[in-house]
Amino acid sequence: MTIRFGFNPRLAVALALVAAPALAHHSFAIYNNEVTKVFTGVVTRVNPDANHLQVFFAPMNADRTNVERGPDGKPIIWAVEMAGSAQAATDGISVASFPPGTIFSVGMHPLRSGENAGAREGGLFSCPAKTPPAAGQHCDSVQGGKPHGAGKLADAKN
Repeated sequence: MTIRFGFNPRLAVALALVAAPALAHHSFAIYNNEVTKVFTGVVTRVNPDANHLQVFFAPMNADRTNVERGPDGKPIIWAVEMAGSAQAATDGISVASFPPGTIFSVGMHPLRSGENAGAREGGLFSCPAKTPPAAGQHCDSVQGGKPHGAGKLADAKN
């Protein structure tokens, strides 16, 4: 019995379609690198995914007295995606170190789709417990604010 291997265009297309989502997962093209948003917010939860740790948070208002809310009165939730959980842990970012209620500041490149999420850009700073920054400021300006990872807080740019 002889088995012949040849080019099968249907098989090639099928394999390409299966491989595309895996390649897209690691593409940063979904983020708008021309825009950097800087938020100070309150952690609602942390997703410690092995590939990309995510911190979900409610951004604080400019006065730093409350979180921003939608028309329904519920907090607006954003997510910032970072390196994998192991790498984030070396920066001091984990489920244990960022429990709900933690106030922190981060810069990110938002999703091109307009959804409330983005990829971390620059340093990340946490404020001391229950100590928000002054109006219009971020956790890097608070005495006792703690840096997580190398670098300063990103500058906002549109």
